[in-house]
Amino acid sequence: MSLLELEFQWKHIDIMKGETTTNSFRNKNPNAKAPLLEIPSGQYIAESNAILNYLADGTAYLPNDRFTRAKILEWQFFEQYSHEPYIAVARFINIYQGLPEARRAEYESKQPGGHKALAIMEKQLNKTQYLVGNQYTIADISLFAYTHVAHEGGFDLSHYPAIEQWIQRIQSHPKHVTMKLKDEHNE
Repeated sequence: MSLLELEFQWKHIDIMKGETTTNSFRNKNPNAKAPLLEIPSGQYIAESNAILNYLADGTAYLPNDRFTRAKILEWQFFEQYSHEPYIAVARFINIYQGLPEARRAEYESKQPGGHKALAIMEKQLNKTQYLVGNQYTIADISLFAYTHVAHEGGFDLSHYPAIEQWIQRIQSHPKHVTMKLKDEHNE
C-alpha cells in the first residue's frame, strides 16, 4: 500500500493472544488468519497473495501481459507451497516459541526444504534483478516477507549473495517502508 501511495490504517492483530479466533474476527475471515484487508466497500479479502493481487491490479507491480502475470503467480504459489512452509515455520518455532525441545526435530526438518527454496530463488536472482525479470512486482513482495528474516529461522543468507543483493534492492526502493510492529521480531 505504501508503494502505491494508498492511504490505510494499520490494525495490529496479535495471533499469539488468539485475536484472530474471536467471533468478531471470524465474521470477517472464517479461516481465522491474518492478514486481512478491509476495502472501502466494507468487504474483506484474506490471504496475503490475494490481497497483493487485488491491490496491484492495474499497476506496474502486476503487469497486464498474460505470461508475466502467470510468472508472478508461479512465484506466489512457490511462496505458499515451497518457501513459507519451511522458512516461516522454522522462524515461528525459533522466534515465537523459543525453539522448544518438543519442536526441535520439526525445526531441523524444515532446514533442507528452506535451503532448497532459497537455492531456487538464488538461481533466478543470478539471472535477473527481480524474480520476474528486471521489474519489481508483487512476486518480489510475496517472497521478500519471509526471506529477509530467514536468518531468524536458522537460514544463513550469506550463502545466497544474489538474494542478499535482491533484499538490498527492495529495501532501497524509494517507497519501501519497514514495518514497525508491536512485536520486535517482525519487519
